[in-house]
Amino acid sequence: MSLVDYSVARSNEPQPATPRLLRLQPGLWLAWTVIVLVVIVAFAPQWFTHYSPTEGIAGAQRLPPASDHWLGTDQLGRDLYARILWGASHTLSAALLAVLMGLIPGTALGLIAGSLGGRIETLIMRLVDVLLSIPSLLLSLSFLILLGFGTLHAALAVGIASIASFARLVRGEVVRLRHSAFVEAAQGSGGTFFSILWRHILPNSLTAVIAYAALQFGQSILALATLGFLGYGTPPPMPEWGLLIAEGRNYLSTAWWLTTFPGLVVVIVVLATNRISRQLAGAAR
Repeated sequence: MSLVDYSVARSNEPQPATPRLLRLQPGLWLAWTVIVLVVIVAFAPQWFTHYSPTEGIAGAQRLPPASDHWLGTDQLGRDLYARILWGASHTLSAALLAVLMGLIPGTALGLIAGSLGGRIETLIMRLVDVLLSIPSLLLSLSFLILLGFGTLHAALAVGIASIASFARLVRGEVVRLRHSAFVEAAQGSGGTFFSILWRHILPNSLTAVIAYAALQFGQSILALATLGFLGYGTPPPMPEWGLLIAEGRNYLSTAWWLTTFPGLVVVIVVLATNRISRQLAGAAR
């Protein structure tokens, strides 16, 4: 066999599959690293700092970033790095609650509307259209005024405002899958309505729903930070990322770090969740 024939034969041989993890883009690796690190910090912030997030240090007001205080101190002498770390637990837990509050009822409504059809579908989707026509922040503020202020109520308000978007997504997935070949085969095999819905339609629609839930997690962080900035979220002195930005806005000219570093943390985490959501959405297609 000549060298040319050998090269052609080698090119026609099946190449070993590259492990899926090795095919991940560097940006995706970075996004997952950010999310994992933030989750660890949220569960155990005391592992990363010995400063208190609520107690100030006498004579240490508005110190710039230095070796003793990596991100500086605020107007009461509290370590900003510690407050950001401890604020991760409040922000991420509230964002997770908001996603679950939108995911569970929204999935149920979308499943009912897409599977039953008829007047029930029309009624549910018209209600969804009305809710989607209202800006999400305005809708969250409306529910928050009814529920009262605080972290829990802010998370519930953001979650309720996202129910309509989850319902529309799930309904579309159910309608698409309802007319697919494998569902028709299951019906021809004698499968009942609920068994087909539970064993075939719902599992195959969850990939797109999970991808959207990851995107909604980042949007919930932004919404909660906005509500905290407006004074409707976590009350002081407990740290929360939106509240930290709001507390430092009066010192932009003299203590820029009070708003810059919490804002950067919010932006980085939201961008990481968006990148992961795009990856999950691509896997769903």
